[in-house]
Amino acid sequence: MSDLTTLVSATEQTLARIAADFSPAVFASSLAAEDMVLTDMILKAKLPIGIFSLETGRLHQETLAVLGKVKQRYAHDITLYRPQPEAVAAYVEQNGLNAFYNSVEMRRECCRIRKVEPLGRALAGNKAWVTGQRRAQSSTRAELHVQEIDTAHAMTKFNPLADWSEDDVWAYIRANDVPYNALHDQGYPSIGCEPCTRAVQPGEDVRAGRWWWENPDSKECGLHMVDGKLIRIKSVAA
Repeated sequence: MSDLTTLVSATEQTLARIAADFSPAVFASSLAAEDMVLTDMILKAKLPIGIFSLETGRLHQETLAVLGKVKQRYAHDITLYRPQPEAVAAYVEQNGLNAFYNSVEMRRECCRIRKVEPLGRALAGNKAWVTGQRRAQSSTRAELHVQEIDTAHAMTKFNPLADWSEDDVWAYIRANDVPYNALHDQGYPSIGCEPCTRAVQPGEDVRAGRWWWENPDSKECGLHMVDGKLIRIKSVAA
């Protein structure tokens, strides 16, 4: 098991370096366990890193409830970015509300409208963005680096928890009494939109409940992809 103290120290140093050398920077939070770890570190240290979340319009109520938990615990409002209403309406009218079940292409188009396009607006004007991605989350993230070049948005991207395990995340949450999504206690290790997320069975991959009807190698929403490929174009040594 990783030395949590060492991991925490390294992550705090990474966040401090982002704040000092890559301002303005923002943290894209999905309000999941990993993101709550980074939220706790950023807000307790009062780092000038903005925190936003993509409110897709189809999130679980338990996920939305995390916004209130953050407000109560840290006296901080997470900024929300929502999809363009006209784009959502056109997709639903042309394809149906749940057309994402029909094909990977339809699912990715829904993700593009509800997540990728709002992400572009959220990142605009910033020098770097931060995510809660970890290598251990899935096969598609096995080559994740702490610092990367995001060619899609022409900026630097940081994954400060890349080296953390699932156990590390929960050890930090317990040790620091960090608020988290109640769905994690109901068998949801990875949480996205409500119709695209299910609980997992013991022994299943942590992301097995995301787009469970697809092959594992297609399970990305597009936030970390360019032309259908994961953005791992160039890593940057710390």
